[in-house]
Amino acid sequence: MKIGLLGRKVGMTRVYDSNGKVTPVTVIEAGGNSLVQIKTAEKEGYSAIQVGFDAQKESRLNKAELGHFKKAAVEPKKLLREFRLPDGVEAGAKIDLGVSQFEPGEFVDIIGQSKGKGFQGVVKKHGFAGQPAAHGSKTHRRNGAIGNRSTPGRIWKNMGMPGHLGDDRVTVQNLRVVQVRSDDNVLLVSGAVPGANGSYVVVRPAKKKPSEAKQK
Repeated sequence: MKIGLLGRKVGMTRVYDSNGKVTPVTVIEAGGNSLVQIKTAEKEGYSAIQVGFDAQKESRLNKAELGHFKKAAVEPKKLLREFRLPDGVEAGAKIDLGVSQFEPGEFVDIIGQSKGKGFQGVVKKHGFAGQPAAHGSKTHRRNGAIGNRSTPGRIWKNMGMPGHLGDDRVTVQNLRVVQVRSDDNVLLVSGAVPGANGSYVVVRPAKKKPSEAKQK
C-alpha cells in the first residue's frame, strides 16, 4: 500500500537511459521514516498514520514530545507529518514506509517549502514591466498609481504591491519517478522540486492522473 514518505532534497543531477537520452532529476534521500502513531476513526475521528523523519537529540525535546516518541518505541525525530489512510484500509494494515513503495515510471506529488527571497518589489514579485527608464522618470521599478481619485476612493483587494516573496508551501504535481535506489534509500525524480538543498519534502502518490501525452 502506497501512502507516502518524508525525505530531504539533496540536489539535482542528470541520468541517461539506454538510448543516451538525458533526464534532469532531483535526488531525494528518504531513509529512516518511522511509524510514530496510528490514528483511528473511533478515537481521533479519522484514520491516519503519523510518520517521523530525521533523528533528533533527546535534549532538544520537551517532556511531552519525548514521551510521545517513547510511547511509540521510536527514536526522537525532527519532522512529524500525517498521512491519511484510504477508505477501507485498516489502521493495522502493513504499510511500507521505504522508497521501495514507489516504482520507476509512476508519478508522484512533492510538497516542499519554497526558497525565501525576502522583501521584493513589484517587478520581481509580480512581473510588472516598470516605468520609463529615461526622460526625467524617477520611478523606474515602482508600481505607480494604485488609486482612482474619488471613485472608487479606495485600494482594490489583490492589488500588486511590494512585499514578502517565497517561503511558501508549494506542491508540484505529476513528477515522474526515474529511479528507485533502495540500497541507498534514494529516489530520483524528474524535474525540479521546491525548496533549497537540504530542506524537507513530502512525497506522495500523484493525486491527479497525468495526461497520456505527459506519460509518453
